[in-house]
Amino acid sequence: MTQRRIRVVIVDDSLVAREMLSQILSSDAGIEVVGSAKDGREGVDMVAALKPDLVTMDIHMPKMDGLAAVEHIMAYTPTPVLVVSSSVHGAGTGRAFDALALGALEVMKKPEPRDWEDLERIGRDIIRRVKLLSRVKVITHLSGRKRAGERAAAVPVAPAAARRVARTLVAVGSSTGGPSALMTVLRGLSKEFPLPILIAQHIAEGFIPGLVEWLDGGCAISVREAGDGDKPKPGVAYLAPTGRNLEFDGSAMRFAKPGPGQLYIPSADTLFSSVAHSLKGHAIGVILTGMGNDGAKGLKEMRDAGAATVGQDEETSTVFGMPRAAAELGAVSTVLPIQGIGAEIARLAGK
Repeated sequence: MTQRRIRVVIVDDSLVAREMLSQILSSDAGIEVVGSAKDGREGVDMVAALKPDLVTMDIHMPKMDGLAAVEHIMAYTPTPVLVVSSSVHGAGTGRAFDALALGALEVMKKPEPRDWEDLERIGRDIIRRVKLLSRVKVITHLSGRKRAGERAAAVPVAPAAARRVARTLVAVGSSTGGPSALMTVLRGLSKEFPLPILIAQHIAEGFIPGLVEWLDGGCAISVREAGDGDKPKPGVAYLAPTGRNLEFDGSAMRFAKPGPGQLYIPSADTLFSSVAHSLKGHAIGVILTGMGNDGAKGLKEMRDAGAATVGQDEETSTVFGMPRAAAELGAVSTVLPIQGIGAEIARLAGK
């Protein structure tokens, strides 16, 4: 029996970009491009009529831009959205991350004619992402259903670590849906937050600087890109660069070579494991939304060493893969909706 093909709608105001994306996606026998729209308004109507498995969405378009289109699609015809943007720095990237906050799943750089020599590798990456994201069961996003003002209660799944232990650092792992989850968590911390935060976020190459800028502009604490050998400062969140594993040696941040078989780099497992060995129980580990199981083993090492560990719950996770894997391994001491994780981190930090 022939497997059903993944049906995709492409939304982009550039004819060249639409044709290039269509050519890339149609080269895979498992994908069918069922529609191509030149602006957000046309894209919204096409998604409603064709009900595709996934939408690729540009940001800067006439009539209705990508942000408005994503917001409308996620409110009325929830569909996995992959933002494909030509802007990977500055304000353009910030708008791409705004789309994630509205319900899009991931962002990636739009292939351009000058990328022709590397088009085969870029094409494989786009196809891989489309196949993964098309399987995500997205939820309806309606502003009236937001519960940001509600107080979230912790759900202990096992005895929590002793509250009197002095915490000195927070380690966070996240993937699909992570940027908007990170914004929610970091917004819950005051600028007087007493600990440094190290973050391993899976994201397409070139988007870390934009993510840093976006988070830094939306949070009271400072957000920076991690530097090899830098000593993390209290009240600052550091993101690992794309393609670099981030470790903590007890004093400074270090970049490490990828381990054998590591699919995602930066690796949450690598970060968590280094924190477990260097700080024992004097740390807080947090695992957020994401596909796969990266972070589960490392977070288990942290919990076994006495650290406090927190996992995002299924209801508020874009993809419950990473938090589920960690919970099933016994790595999570407390499960919380995303709106409550910042407050829990602050409590564990004694602030």
